[in-house]
Amino acid sequence: MKKFLILALFLVGTLTAAQAQKIGYVDTEYILEQMEEYSAAQAEVEQISKKWQEELEKMYEGIEQMDRDYQAEEVLLAEDVKKQRQEAIFQAERKAKEYKQEKFGYDGELYTVQDQKIKPLQDKVYQAIEEVAKERKLDIMFDKSGNSGMLYTNAIFDRTDEVMKKLGLAR
Repeated sequence: MKKFLILALFLVGTLTAAQAQKIGYVDTEYILEQMEEYSAAQAEVEQISKKWQEELEKMYEGIEQMDRDYQAEEVLLAEDVKKQRQEAIFQAERKAKEYKQEKFGYDGELYTVQDQKIKPLQDKVYQAIEEVAKERKLDIMFDKSGNSGMLYTNAIFDRTDEVMKKLGLAR
């Protein structure tokens, strides 16, 4: 009987705790697709990216042509001219790689353009999500599209400090 009573109290406590947290979810991908300004910003970023990609492809086509020309004439060239042509090809390749890094690299111009055009719209969506979560008294909001995981959490459920304390990393 005691075991049954303890089990019943445990189940009631668990169910009460589970009901105490309110959870919701949104599909941020769908929301963004419905925003005209997001579609326009995305199209603008794609247009810029396409232009830079075409310029990069032209650079590589030029390098390939330089290499084909060199290969065709190599046997006829003097040693010093061979070295000049090889150096010219090497410099063109280096320039193309630098251009690629400058435009498409981690902190490249494309990243900057996306940050300027798209991030403010994403921030607007996340702000609206937070407002809805607070209005509806939700504790956790998930992203159905799977891009972000949790979008909003009520700070009272954060146990980071407790775990850090257990690990001896307390602030």
